Amino acid sequence: MNLVHKKLQIVDLLAATLSFAALFSTMTVTNRAAAESASQVNDPLLRAMQQELSREKDLTLSGMQRPYFIEYRLDDIDTYEAVANYGALTQEVSNRQRIVRVTVRIGDYVTDSSSSRGDGTVELAPTDDNPQALQYALWSATDSAYKNALRAYSAKLAALKQFQSAENQHDFAQVKPIVQMSPFVTLDLDRNEWKRRIIEASGLFATDPDLRTIAEHVQYSIANIRAVALNRYLVNTEGTMVREGYTGYSGAISVGGQAADGMRLSRDNGTVATTAKELESASAFRKRAIEDLKSFEELRNAPVVSADDYHGPVLVSGDVAADIFTRLFIPNVEADRPEMGTTARTTGAYSSSYKSRILPDTFNVTDDPLQTKFNGKPLLGAYTVDDEGVPAQSVDVVVHGKLENFLIGREPVKDFDTSNGHGRAAPAQAPHSRSGVLIVKADQPLSKDELNKRLLALAKEQNKDVYAVETLGGELLPRLLYRVKADGTRQLVRGAVFDELDNRSLRSGIVAVGNDPYISNSLGVIPQTVIAPSMLFDDIGVKRATLEQQKLPYYPPPALPPGK
Repeated sequence: MNLVHKKLQIVDLLAATLSFAALFSTMTVTNRAAAESASQVNDPLLRAMQQELSREKDLTLSGMQRPYFIEYRLDDIDTYEAVANYGALTQEVSNRQRIVRVTVRIGDYVTDSSSSRGDGTVELAPTDDNPQALQYALWSATDSAYKNALRAYSAKLAALKQFQSAENQHDFAQVKPIVQMSPFVTLDLDRNEWKRRIIEASGLFATDPDLRTIAEHVQYSIANIRAVALNRYLVNTEGTMVREGYTGYSGAISVGGQAADGMRLSRDNGTVATTAKELESASAFRKRAIEDLKSFEELRNAPVVSADDYHGPVLVSGDVAADIFTRLFIPNVEADRPEMGTTARTTGAYSSSYKSRILPDTFNVTDDPLQTKFNGKPLLGAYTVDDEGVPAQSVDVVVHGKLENFLIGREPVKDFDTSNGHGRAAPAQAPHSRSGVLIVKADQPLSKDELNKRLLALAKEQNKDVYAVETLGGELLPRLLYRVKADGTRQLVRGAVFDELDNRSLRSGIVAVGNDPYISNSLGVIPQTVIAPSMLFDDIGVKRATLEQQKLPYYPPPALPPGK
C-alpha cells in the first residue's frame, strides 16, 4: 500500500527523539456507549477512528505528562466547479479529498497546552475507505500532535509565570459527550445542464440581439457553478462520536469593464442554495445575466458621484444591511479569546460592551443554527451539532439593543464559561466561535413605501439630495448607489465610497427599519446565513473614491460574427 500524505503542523516537532512504539497500549474509550455505537454503525471510517482512539488514549512516556483529551476529526470533502468565459467552458474541476485533524491536549481543563491560534496536526487521509490506512494516518498525526502539545505546555507554563495573576477562565470547557449520526451527504448536480447554462450566460453579451450594442464595452463575462458536499466525522476521548454533513451550491455571474473615463466597473451576483434543486431555473439564470449586463451599461453611463463630501441620510436594502452586519457586527460577537496576559474579554470591538447598548433599543439579534428555513427558504448556516461535538443552541445576542451574549465555542471567555454550540471549523482548521444563522429584527418595522417616505421627508427637512444603495461590492463599497431628490426622482451614480460607516453607525445611526427581511446565504469555508431588513441611517458619509486613472484598451474587441 502506497499512502501519499502531507503534514501541516501547528508547531515544530519536539527536538528530542522519542520512541513512539512505547507510547501506546490497549485501552477503552471513556464513554462505553460511544464504543458500542461505533461497532454498530455501518461506517468503516467511524469504526477505524474509534479503534485508533481507543488504542492511543493511554499514550504516555516515562517522565512525560499524558494527554487528558484527544480528538480526531475527519473532513470528507467533495467539490465541483465549472467556469465559462465569453461563451466557452474554460475550467471544470472535480476534487475528492479526506483530511484528518488530530488535537492532543496536555494538562487539564483549567490550564492546558492550547493556544489562541488553535492546535493540532493535519494529515491527508485515504479516500478508499481503507480502515488500516486511516489508522496509520491517525497514528502519525497523533504522534506529531502529542509532541507538539508537550512542547507547547512547557512553554505555556513558563509564560504564565510572567504574569502576576492567573487567568480566571479555564482553557477548555467541559461538555457532555453525545453520539449523533446524520445521513451521509453527496453532490446531486446535473453537471451537463449547468455547463450549458454557464456557457450560454457568459456569452449572452455577444449572442443576445438586445445586447449587441453594448458588447464592445464588456471586457470580461464569467459564469460559474460551484458545489460542495462535506461529511465531518468527530470522535474524542470524552465519548463524543458525531457524523454531520452539509451540501452547498452557488451559481454566479460576473461581468465588467470600464467607463469612458477609465473607471473599472462590474456587476457580480448569483444564488446560493443548500441543494441543487433550489438554485435558479435556466430561464431565471439567463435573465440574471441579461440584467447584470444592462445594469453594467447603466453604470458605465452614470455620472460620477459629486466631489463634495456628503453626510446625511442613506437608505440601504436588506442585501446591503446583511453585508454591513457581516462585516461590522458578526466578527465582534464571535468571542475569540485574546492573547495570554491581556484583560480584555474578547478580541473584537465589543470586548468591553457586554450588557451595553450596541444597537438601537428597538433591535433584537438572535443566532439560531437550529432554524433550517426562513419564509420557506432553506438556510445554509443551519446545523444541529457544532464542530466540537456540542449541540447547537439558539442564542439571543442582542436584546432591546443591549449585548447580552457572545457566540461561544469550547474556549471560555470572561463571564462565559460554557459553550453555546458555536464552535465551528473550516476544513482542516481549528474550531473557533462562529455564527450560524444570524437574524436581525426590529420593533415596528415599516413597509417599503413608508421607509421611502421617511427618506424623502429627511431630504425635504435637510433641503438636500439623499442616497439609497441597493448592492455593495467588496469592503462595503456601494455598487448600485442612487442619488434621491426630495420629489422621489432617482439617479444612478458611480465611483463612491462610504465614509465613517462603523460600529457607531450601527449603535446610533439607524432611525428606521423595513419589514422586508433579506436572506443572505454564504457558501464560504464555514457556511453562514444572515437575515436582515432594509435600514435607514440618518448620517453616513458618501464621498468620491480616490482611484488611479485606468487606461482604456488600446485595441478594439474582436468583431461579432455575422448575424449575431
